[in-house]
Amino acid sequence: MAHATSAADRHIVPGFRWYICGLLFFATVIAYVDRGVIAYLEKFLQTTIGWNSIQYGYMTAGFQVAYAIGLVGAGRFTDVFGTRRGFAFAITLWSFAAMLPAAAHTAWAFGVALFILGLGEAANFPACIKTVAEWFPKRERALATGLFNSGSNVGTIVVPLVVPFLTYTFGWRAAFVVTGSFGLGWLILWLWLYAKPEQHRWLSSQELALIESDREPRVPSVPWRRLIPNRETWAFALGKFLTDPIWWFYLFWLPRYLQGTYHLNLTQSEAPVVAVYVISIAGSVVGGWIPAAFLKRGRGLNFSRKMAMLLCALAVVPVVSAPYLHHLWLVVGVVGIAAAAHQGWSANIFTLPSDMFPKAAVASVVGIGGMLGAIGGALMQVVTGFVVHQTHSYVPLFIVAASAYLIALLVIQLLAPSLAPAKLEA
Repeated sequence: MAHATSAADRHIVPGFRWYICGLLFFATVIAYVDRGVIAYLEKFLQTTIGWNSIQYGYMTAGFQVAYAIGLVGAGRFTDVFGTRRGFAFAITLWSFAAMLPAAAHTAWAFGVALFILGLGEAANFPACIKTVAEWFPKRERALATGLFNSGSNVGTIVVPLVVPFLTYTFGWRAAFVVTGSFGLGWLILWLWLYAKPEQHRWLSSQELALIESDREPRVPSVPWRRLIPNRETWAFALGKFLTDPIWWFYLFWLPRYLQGTYHLNLTQSEAPVVAVYVISIAGSVVGGWIPAAFLKRGRGLNFSRKMAMLLCALAVVPVVSAPYLHHLWLVVGVVGIAAAAHQGWSANIFTLPSDMFPKAAVASVVGIGGMLGAIGGALMQVVTGFVVHQTHSYVPLFIVAASAYLIALLVIQLLAPSLAPAKLEA
């Protein structure tokens, strides 16, 4: 696959770009399974290993600090060395890191394992977004992003379905080993199936023409010194800083919140946690479909993208009522809708870099934005740990969750009012 193949050598697979999207989907599933195991077992391990809310907040913040550090290098590495090698290295690292907690006996050891996991998993989204930019025309990118991003929901659904069985049957250490091994199977498929579109022997000339139908002129790798001063870079990065922490709050604290508030054990909390993320799956797909629907009706890209983001931001607002509902399934409903809206938001905000930057810069911009999102997430984890430990209340946290998206959209509008191509002057 190293060189462009002739038509005679091609073994055509219709719609092959969607198979590539499927690989990205499963990579995202695996990433969220690996990071979700400790969140689901936290209350169980709190008594088995021994830690409190503040220590758990520091552990999850450590994951996010590592995630931020990893994103600094992951986006750049992916742009320079390509998605195939970058992704292969990253998933190998995070798969072994996901198994490390099986050997841990202290909170500190869990924290170290989570830190290494964060370094590896940081490459997932920069590599996925760059792959979408390489394999899809602009009009399909939000949908493709929404589809692979729905893997984050599926991953969080897999965790409560698989982890209690593994824990009660083989022990909690086996849960980390088994789920951590999933990525190594994906790695084999990735190395077998992935190449750039123009080099792929299974891609038809018609599909290649579609992929390249709105290809911009090739631009060499863009250094950060030309990206960081751009308002467009900061529109994406600050949007991530404000909204990524909300998803991390759900991921790391929702199982604990439901188990603690409604006195559920691991098995009893399966259905509520699964329900939240089943609801949220629709958000990724619908969020990617909304701008495409507006575009088909003749509306511009700027209107279509931001209208989709506005609708998602408004759908989050009712989550502020969660601490006051006092009924498990009402809480599941409002949090599920908020999680779905976040995923719809993510499908669109992740598409902003490819809307405004050349492909050679996309992964780097995603890395910069993801780094700020992870920093925001780390701050949220520490704050959440202290708030829960000191007040035993989640009210301030749900207020932040309800308002973050509207504030982020305002920031994006001020910095990138037209989503015009960024000016990357030497």
